[in-house]
Amino acid sequence: MSATRFDPDETEYLAEFLTPRRKALFERVLAERTRHVCLVLEDVYQEHNASACLRSSDVFGVQDVHVVEDENEFRPDGEVALGASRWLTLKRYGRTTDCLRELRRRGYRVVATSPSDDATPIDEFDVSRPAALVFGSELPGISSEMAAAADETVRIPMYGFTESLNVSVSVALCLQHVARELRASSVDWRLSRDEREELFGEWVRTSLGPKRESFERRFEQDRAG
Repeated sequence: MSATRFDPDETEYLAEFLTPRRKALFERVLAERTRHVCLVLEDVYQEHNASACLRSSDVFGVQDVHVVEDENEFRPDGEVALGASRWLTLKRYGRTTDCLRELRRRGYRVVATSPSDDATPIDEFDVSRPAALVFGSELPGISSEMAAAADETVRIPMYGFTESLNVSVSVALCLQHVARELRASSVDWRLSRDEREELFGEWVRTSLGPKRESFERRFEQDRAG
């Protein structure tokens, strides 16, 4: 799903076909969404992991997920994701270079994740500046190109014999920490009014499903008189 500008009058009309409870839910969730931090998944290919990462992004209010499919196709399992991808903004790239270019354009600092002892512990991560948290594929991790471009690297402290975590578990732990820190800070992390309105319009149309087109035609007919 990508952000799209909709006619606000049409959105208001279509929203009338949703229950008040549904609309109130959208408003509550939008109030907790952020683009101050985004999630980047580079060549994550296992369906379960891909889906669980999307679910965590939704759960912790991170709206944008950037997916690099340089080596592997991103194929989330719908049953695991529980429809989370319907409410997120996904952007796909065939090359890491293209993803990095877009992240820079949006003003993000690129923050790689790694189990290396040289990396900064996630609990010391500075949430004050916009950041793109990058997670790599299940075995090799992030690419050398992504690692070279990263502005900094963070890690999840571990104290046992195991040296790494499943990528979906790592995503959940990092996003949970960042979400908590943002809400405890003075950072202006929430979506702008325009962003909330755009996403509300998308979610309304998504909720209407196959009925959407007929409702839109009816709106155009009513407006034409």
